[in-house]
Amino acid sequence: MKLYYARILLLFAFFACKKQPKTTPDISNIPEKITKENPKIEKTKTLTLGIEQIGEYQSLLKDKKVALVVNHSSIIVQKNIKTHLVDTLLSHKVQIKRVFAPEHGFRGDADAGETVKNEVDTKTGLPVVSLYGKNKKPTAEQIADIDVVIFDIQDVGVRFFTYISTMHYVMEACAENNKMCIILDRPNPNGDYVAGTVLQKGFESFIGMHPIPVVHGLTVGELAQMINGERWLKNGVQCNLKVIPLRNYTHQTPYILPVKPSPNLPNPQSIRLYPSLCFFEGTPLSVGRGTDFPFQVIGYPSKNMGEFTFTPVSKIGMAKNPLFENQVCYGIDLREIKAPTFTLSYLIDFYKKYPEKDKYFSQFFDKLAGNSLLKEQIKKGISEEEIKKTWQTDLDAYKKLRKKYLLYEE
Repeated sequence: MKLYYARILLLFAFFACKKQPKTTPDISNIPEKITKENPKIEKTKTLTLGIEQIGEYQSLLKDKKVALVVNHSSIIVQKNIKTHLVDTLLSHKVQIKRVFAPEHGFRGDADAGETVKNEVDTKTGLPVVSLYGKNKKPTAEQIADIDVVIFDIQDVGVRFFTYISTMHYVMEACAENNKMCIILDRPNPNGDYVAGTVLQKGFESFIGMHPIPVVHGLTVGELAQMINGERWLKNGVQCNLKVIPLRNYTHQTPYILPVKPSPNLPNPQSIRLYPSLCFFEGTPLSVGRGTDFPFQVIGYPSKNMGEFTFTPVSKIGMAKNPLFENQVCYGIDLREIKAPTFTLSYLIDFYKKYPEKDKYFSQFFDKLAGNSLLKEQIKKGISEEEIKKTWQTDLDAYKKLRKKYLLYEE
């Protein structure tokens, strides 16, 4: 009998020590809630551009006469096939009356600063009206027979980039002539931060029309809402604005542009360096226009500028008569570095190397800077860190304003 009970006790101990199955429910397949605290789930979904959501804006175009403000970047890419907005809308029987073309033209092959001419698109027969030349704003006559104007152009999030100035004038013309303006939103490849000088009153130009920093951290849709909401259009008018927002996008969402946004921004590296290197357009130095790597190098025809060499040549569709054409330039190569966010370090370093200090800054530089102070600070030898401190009050005010118009999480 004792042996019997001993066996029972041994069996009890064995089963008591054996690992028991989980008693908590398996929640691995339950979707997590998408919140601001947990945005990573949203990032796993497919980014959808404004242009791709034709169901959201097609009804606004029914029985309407439409004008488009577009260029080569106004495309949908599906299975490596690029379809232009013009072709998409024509296939949906939208009544397109004309196309307005910004800097670099409808096909995106005009040089920087080159006058864009009126023409007829050979593929569709549509008239193409230039908004880069003497006429930068649609006239009342040019939109008299139009009901709706659509803007769909890829921006890079930098104040100097003239596509946002074109958007401003288009919105203004729509407001003055009682036309609807639709913005098909696109990602900002520099939209993950805000930096640089805020443009001061009196320094407005086509390369800087608004009191925003060099890197403004907004998509074109968000910026359009800011322009409209802050009454920055002439005489404080506001247009009938409709933004078709992106889906599954935050300001940290990585985005590689399917086509180069302008002839001299050929890749992500150049786009990331553009806010810092564009300041050199107001100096005697070259940023590589006339090479295969514009806005990725800096140089000048003097050996003391650096060990790297490049020779600008004429390139149709990129730089017909580049600075220092056919001359060997010496400087630095930034193609392989991890591109920094906005910095003055290159500008300051080359100022120190340049022999004729009084000729380093042109009058154009102040338009890029949005003030007359920056060049004086560099001349005085003030450090980048100290210079940036003088911007902080304006930047803080802008960041507060920016929050009012954000359509997407940071």
